[in-house]
Amino acid sequence: MELAVPPLRRRKEDLLPLARILLAEAALKMKRPVEGLSPQAADHLLAYGWPGNVRELANVMERAVAVAQRNRIDVEDLPPEVRAAPIPAPAGGARRHLSEIEKDYIIETMQSNGGNRREAALELGIGLATLHRKLRAYRASEPQARAQEGSLPPCEGDSGP
Repeated sequence: MELAVPPLRRRKEDLLPLARILLAEAALKMKRPVEGLSPQAADHLLAYGWPGNVRELANVMERAVAVAQRNRIDVEDLPPEVRAAPIPAPAGGARRHLSEIEKDYIIETMQSNGGNRREAALELGIGLATLHRKLRAYRASEPQARAQEGSLPPCEGDSGP
């Protein structure tokens, strides 16, 4: 039985979760305390074309863990060809505000950790209290209908928005 799987460059929604898994495996294997990706590194991973597919992503994550100076992978930890990938500008040429990018990254990290705040804070490299404060602010800034639709992930121990 043959299973046709599209190349990684056409499955951008799978790239960051897969990169985080490969990063965690490489960190465990090398016994290095690397816990996650910076938003800028994630942007470069998404922008790169991945001609070597998942095998290349695994090699990039292993290399990044080996050269990382901090507990998070940053752009300088990525190989030159990934760093050189042009980051596309948002549609219409308008740039997003840093707070919007941060919010999206935190929410995505919460979702990838199943709403576990402790794990998300570790991956983000921020304190648990900081994460709580930011999530409260995001919920307060969203219209009630969007918050109830689940745009923010449920959090362990939450009794509601």
